[in-house]
Parts: sequence; C-alpha cells; structure tokens
Amino acid sequence: MSETNQLFGQALVKSLVGERGHIRIARALPDISVELASRKHEHMPYSIYQLVKHMHYWQQFMLKHLEGRKPQLPANVMESWPEDTGPQDEAAWEADIQAFLDGVDRAVTIAETVQLDDSLPYFPGETKAGLLRNIASHNSYHLGEIVLLRRFYGAWPPPGGGFPA
Repeated sequence: MSETNQLFGQALVKSLVGERGHIRIARALPDISVELASRKHEHMPYSIYQLVKHMHYWQQFMLKHLEGRKPQLPANVMESWPEDTGPQDEAAWEADIQAFLDGVDRAVTIAETVQLDDSLPYFPGETKAGLLRNIASHNSYHLGEIVLLRRFYGAWPPPGGGFPA
C-alpha cells in the first residue's frame, strides 16, 4: 500500500470518528436516554432516534458496497427513515447505538486496510475512498442535527464535555 493511500486512509479515519471539526461521534450518542431520543422538536422533522436509524441505514448500505456486496436500493428515500419516533425500550435503543457505532468501526477498518482508489463492482464511477468519505460526511451532517437537538433540549454537552462547546 502506498504512503499516499495510508495518509489518505488516516484522514478518512479522522473524518469517520470525528475530530477537530466536531465531537467524536462515539461520545455524542451513548448518554442519550430513550425519552430524549424519542422527543420531537416542533421545528425539526425528525427525532434523535430517527436520525440515528437513518444514519445507520445508509451507513450499512455503503458498507455493503465497500465489502463487495450489492445492497438493494430503497424504492423511495423515505424508506431510510423509521416511522416510529422512538425506540421500544432502553435495551433496543442501546442496541441501535451500538450497531451504528459498530458500523463506524467497520468503516474505520476498511479505511485503514484497503486500496482506496479501487472501484466498486456494484457502484459505477465510485471508489472505496469516495464511499468512505460519503459515510463520514453523511454522519457528520446528521450528527450536527443531533447536537442541535440536544442543545434545544438542554442536554448538551454530554458527560465529559463536548467540543466544540
């Protein structure tokens, strides 16, 4: 693997886990209660729960491509948003967060180990690096919404602090 590939892989890892520009994604989610996750703000279309489920849906979709599989495209993008505004219970919510974070870890492993300019068999015109960047930017975009909702609800920063504050 070339030095350029390794350096770009390291940059992708930083984007995937969150650094400098925002709090690490793994620190921004685990302390969110079921009640907070389920709450809908009058000026936002989705709850935190719905945002996490949506992020996980597309992250899984892109990870399958990165692993050489061909995931089924949804008939409509709305299929990637759950109808329920909250999880069934605390155990289900904890499992949802862990599944999402496990996907971030899978993306990190891919970023650290693959030839990033390789194309994808079922995603014409896209490279592994491009799809990893897409995961990072999609997650970052929605993480910003989660942080904003937490601020609206007076639930920011998380324990241990939040950077930026």
